[in-house]
Amino acid sequence: MDLTVKWQELIENPFFRDLPYKIELNKFGQILMSPASNRHGILQNKISRIVENQKQSGIIVVECSILTSEGVRVADVAWLSDEFYAEFGERTPYPKAPEICVEIKSPGNSRAEMTEKIRLYLEKGALEVWIIDETAKINFHTHTGKMKTSKLAPNVKL
Repeated sequence: MDLTVKWQELIENPFFRDLPYKIELNKFGQILMSPASNRHGILQNKISRIVENQKQSGIIVVECSILTSEGVRVADVAWLSDEFYAEFGERTPYPKAPEICVEIKSPGNSRAEMTEKIRLYLEKGALEVWIIDETAKINFHTHTGKMKTSKLAPNVKL
């Protein structure tokens, strides 16, 4: 099954347009949905603005779809360098992870689920994966493990 084709069908289907859920696909093409909260949206906005101010180039994408080995995953926020955008433009889903992928932990997210997303994004080429926990603390992850601060946006704080 071509997950890129399945994803395109899903985003073009009017039934799924206005659902108050984050939608992803697993590796079998099955739809995964999780409810969104206002807190989640507020944190997406805050982190987007902070990264945009720090980077001053590139593009911020909220709800960024990425084709991974386990299906299409959707980073809550992602930062794409100008080079990344020049190569991939607005392809949906991206065949490679942008340089920064941010996940905001929801009450329903397990530790294992967040650990898997870190692994999947790093495997697909992300340089950093940020996890924002329930207390709005940001945990930074790279291929070498957890870090105290971001190397790509060193002054990020919520």
